[in-house]
Amino acid sequence: MTAPILPKTRLLALTLAGLVAATPALAHHAMDGQTPSTFVQGLLSGLGHPVIGLDHLAALIGVGLVASRFARGFALPAFWVVAMAAGVGLHLASADLPHAELLVALSVVIIGIAATVRTTLPYAAIAALFAIGGAVHGYALGESIVGAESTPLVAYLVGLVVIQTALTIGIAFAARRFANASLQAPSLQLRLAGLAVTVMGAATLALAYSASA
Repeated sequence: MTAPILPKTRLLALTLAGLVAATPALAHHAMDGQTPSTFVQGLLSGLGHPVIGLDHLAALIGVGLVASRFARGFALPAFWVVAMAAGVGLHLASADLPHAELLVALSVVIIGIAATVRTTLPYAAIAALFAIGGAVHGYALGESIVGAESTPLVAYLVGLVVIQTALTIGIAFAARRFANASLQAPSLQLRLAGLAVTVMGAATLALAYSASA
């Protein structure tokens, strides 16, 4: 008896729904542009910022999709999260990263492609990709906390780490569970979800480029 179609396409549907919901019209800051001043505000901003930003959400979905294709894949998001925290620190240290928004969008495209291609890339290459992408996204996320006191700053970092760890590992688990992900031959549903991430990354790249032109 053939398996129902719905479970096999559930991950793709969830991916598309999540990305469509995160439209560029949404505020790119959980506190409506205000710098968090309390622990709760910092925590809420850290939890919300990577979700309401189209580029950040697409990247996290892509990280989870790619991680699902490895036997030790659930450890891969750690490279992203640690580098992301370092990227926030670089921004707070006033380090200069030219064209940060373009680099953020480009990283989404590359991660989406990695999730889309049939051949799984080497583990070390994906770890390096996640480290670089995480640092770039962290640098961009650091903009929201510049000038904050230490308490909301720490809370913001905690929120960032918690939400990004939960989302990436959750997506990886969902890919294994619902899309019948195979380590040797990734399912069509999994690769189509990666294609959705790539398309969203390309859209945000075009927007970032037009804004910087």
